[in-house]
Amino acid sequence: MKTDTRAEDVAVAEDYYDSDDADRFYFNIWGGEDIHIGLYESSDEAIATASRRTVETMTKMMGPAGKAARIADLGAGYGGSARYLVREAGAREVVCVNISETQNRINREKNEAAGLSDRIDVLHGSFDDVPARDEAFDIVWSQDSFLHGADRERIIVECERILKPGGRLIFTDILQTANAPADKLQPIFDRIHLSSLGSIDFYDQAASGAGLVPGPRKELAEMLPAHYGRVREELISRREELKGLVSDDYADRMIEGLGAWVDGGKSGWLSWGILTYDKP
Repeated sequence: MKTDTRAEDVAVAEDYYDSDDADRFYFNIWGGEDIHIGLYESSDEAIATASRRTVETMTKMMGPAGKAARIADLGAGYGGSARYLVREAGAREVVCVNISETQNRINREKNEAAGLSDRIDVLHGSFDDVPARDEAFDIVWSQDSFLHGADRERIIVECERILKPGGRLIFTDILQTANAPADKLQPIFDRIHLSSLGSIDFYDQAASGAGLVPGPRKELAEMLPAHYGRVREELISRREELKGLVSDDYADRMIEGLGAWVDGGKSGWLSWGILTYDKP
């Protein structure tokens, strides 16, 4: 990818997640601590509960590399996963790398309040150019972030670079399926300012090219429409409560955009899952 294209890609993501509308929406509606797709046991389950279940499930999939691990959380958001990993999963240290300084500020404040600032470091940076030395981490962790990168092959190469031998990359991502019609997905691509999403075949090939080997995985396509539908319902039901916090224009566009994700998931054009790759 050309340097100017990458710079534009990073700037778009940074501007979006630093905006007041996005910050207030994700913090108040999406779950606050955890702003990624959840694992639902019922259609009306609380978003925060389902989202935390994703963290718990991923923790169990870290394998031997996760014991007393030093972990890089790429696209860490408000740091909910990082705090869980040090408090509940026994991580030695977590380094959060995130493009939004608004989210980073809240992450630092929450870490300070929890007495975890000595075990969680929060860095402003992009997951395709991580401010870390080679082979620095036992685990590289990410949740629903890689889709925002235009050059996902570069992201996987960067993950391999910062992983120790014997380490594991574990991440979730929204995926497009092999038979997905481009015209049907275009409204989604337009919303996230991209021309495509990754696929399982793509990540397998990118990982192989970077010298990583596949580990355990869970393909959970049904959770994508379940989550976006649940967030959409919550936004609609709490619309009046958000007056003055989130602009009407943003809320309208989000309701429409969330509906497109739901349609894509139910139509089988989009999928979602937890993937792992190991560094020999």
